[in-house]
Amino acid sequence: MADRSLEVNVAETIERVPIHTGADGVVRVAGTRVSLDTLVAAFDAGATAEEIAQQYPSVALADVYAVITYYLRHQSEVCAYLQKRHQQAAAVRQENERRFPSTGVRERLLARRR
Repeated sequence: MADRSLEVNVAETIERVPIHTGADGVVRVAGTRVSLDTLVAAFDAGATAEEIAQQYPSVALADVYAVITYYLRHQSEVCAYLQKRHQQAAAVRQENERRFPSTGVRERLLARRR
């Protein structure tokens, strides 16, 4: 009887990681609006790949696994990207708070009701 074990050609097993960087600089899962930030946060919070795929049905389970694998193999780069994103978000938040101060909001809203 012939050996019918799985023959794997290395060139055939290489697949691209299903992520891309948009014009806005945000890394997303290809073909979706789900960001790398979102998947990494869910994974770091203890969610399994299956739970993540269930929570974000636009992302195929295989893509969730591929993105998690990429994250685990490139943690320092991904963490640097995430840190940069957090800094950008903080800067935007500060600018919004400067431009639209929250002091007196409750009073202004209540005054509108009267």
